[in-house]
Amino acid sequence: MATLPESYADTSKVQQKTNKFINQLAFLAIAFGIIIRLAQYISNRSLWGDEAYIALNIVDRSYLELLQPLDYDQAAPPGFLWIEKLAVQLFGNNEYSLRLFPLIAGIVSLLALYQIGKWTVSAIALPISLILFSCLKYPLYYATEVKQYSSDIMVGLLLCLLLIPLRDRILKKSKVFLLGFLGIVAMWFSHTAIFPLGGVELACLITSSPQKRKAIVINRLPAYLIWLIGFALYYLFIISKSIKNESLQSAWSPEYPKSIFDILWLLDSIGRFFHKPLGFVGVADGIAILAFIIGGITLYRSNRINLLILISPILATLTATYLHKYPFRTRLILFLTPYFILIIAEGAAFLLSQLNIAKFNQTKRRNYVGILGVIISCSLILPASFQAGKYLFQPETKYELRPVIAYIKAHQQPNDVLFGDGGGASAQLEYYAGKYGYSKSQYVLGYNDFLKKEEISDQVWSNFQKQFNQLQNQPRVWFLFSGIGLKDKRAEIVEPRLDRIGQKITYFEQPGAFTYLYQLK
Repeated sequence: MATLPESYADTSKVQQKTNKFINQLAFLAIAFGIIIRLAQYISNRSLWGDEAYIALNIVDRSYLELLQPLDYDQAAPPGFLWIEKLAVQLFGNNEYSLRLFPLIAGIVSLLALYQIGKWTVSAIALPISLILFSCLKYPLYYATEVKQYSSDIMVGLLLCLLLIPLRDRILKKSKVFLLGFLGIVAMWFSHTAIFPLGGVELACLITSSPQKRKAIVINRLPAYLIWLIGFALYYLFIISKSIKNESLQSAWSPEYPKSIFDILWLLDSIGRFFHKPLGFVGVADGIAILAFIIGGITLYRSNRINLLILISPILATLTATYLHKYPFRTRLILFLTPYFILIIAEGAAFLLSQLNIAKFNQTKRRNYVGILGVIISCSLILPASFQAGKYLFQPETKYELRPVIAYIKAHQQPNDVLFGDGGGASAQLEYYAGKYGYSKSQYVLGYNDFLKKEEISDQVWSNFQKQFNQLQNQPRVWFLFSGIGLKDKRAEIVEPRLDRIGQKITYFEQPGAFTYLYQLK
């Protein structure tokens, strides 16, 4: 019986041990990502403004009513809203119920990324990509946010898991129609599903064998027709109604290029992507861009098929952006983060693969490149891991109005009234008031201009006074504030203006939110 040469057998054993160690690192990264997400979920922070607005739609509407344009300038796919509605009905109207589906989506995304990484990037890149996806700020944060961005990531990755293995394959008729049906389901759960769905399928077609390509197109034509008809109907009855919202349109308009030749916009938008929604901070931002470029070149040289598959959702999204159909901005493109992360990880992995300590003197140049890989990998991984690790002990908070309202409830007199500012506190107060037993006659929402730094005119004060008259002439009012930068505004703006209408009795503060109790004049 033939035997392997001893040196080859030793190399094989070393390779097996290396692969086992890399795989263990990957599973450790997944476990860490799940633990951090669970820690954030269990911390049960207050709903902030946007979360409260979407929660009010979910709680107050029926399943059919959730198909209509949402109140409070919100937009979300029906599938996401229905799952949220079901969770509230099953587990009660609370933060845990509302954040359960985003949490599950975040965990499923980690597992899906593991498999896609095994298919598309090198062995060393796999744990690097999983560590980054587990720890980077925004993919982590939105896994416990009552918004659809976490499920957008999950749906995109699940579509990749579905489509990549089907490349170069002729399907049975039943599977073709199932493929078409699953594409429609994906669209109903994610506004962005069309980009990985169309992008990855097109990439698989382009890279399939020329002899089979025509046969594959003919074979899958029913699925493509189902996707096109389904998307057209979905766009007509769901998306187009959100597009008509002028507030959303004005918020999105700066994120479109001026023309198809606007290359500066493209470079700027891609560059900003690494800061947000990826979450690299400071010099790590530039290092991540360098790693991304190296990763793209590496994949181009080693496996162009995998490179095209990974960048296809990005290219599809940018095409829609240049057509002014989808904004390329912050959390709206969070679903693209896994594809960027895989390419970044491949760049770091290529540099690391050049390191050979055993033959340092013989391969100095390559080892210097490998040392650069160590520096780059540490610069990307360590800050993100450290920040994510802090969430185990200090989970991230935003605008903690819930404990403020609980404080008011414990210290109020029978006829006290709540008055919420016209920003984030309005949404939060409207959501939490009912949960703490306040009727609509016991709180008032208003004064959007109150926190402006500019001098308030007599006319504006007159308008405020009309709103204050809604307080049913009660002498004691709790003024609630919630939002960004309030701490600086408190002494500079809030107190002086409230002092014009009454006398301060007490004050209570939580992160991102506070309340004043005033005796009105």
